[in-house]
Amino acid sequence: MTKKRRNGGRNKHGRGHTPAIRCSNCARCVPKDKAIKRFQVRNMVEAGCQRDMRDASVFDSYTLPKLYMKLQYCCSCAIHSRVVRVRSVANRKIREPPPRFRPRTGDKPGGAGPGGAAKK
Repeated sequence: MTKKRRNGGRNKHGRGHTPAIRCSNCARCVPKDKAIKRFQVRNMVEAGCQRDMRDASVFDSYTLPKLYMKLQYCCSCAIHSRVVRVRSVANRKIREPPPRFRPRTGDKPGGAGPGGAAKK
């Protein structure tokens, strides 16, 4: 019989059993190696309130703590909430992760880009 995926949708090579975890969205029981895991780092306070708290604070250089959450989804919730996308048969063979797009912190709009001079 043909196989849809090389790993059978799991990351369980050599282990007979893995414990079940609950999906963060719908609480479905999912094997730990099959769940789609994402680590989310957010500010505890939204951007609108951060300035108010900074103005009202007695301390000058107080940094607000961050909220660290490990989210574990079942396959259906991850697809529904677009954490992962459905890929074609040919693209399923690609095993390297997609490129990460991180905003650069020192660049100014309209300034000199990589390999070019500043616009006048």
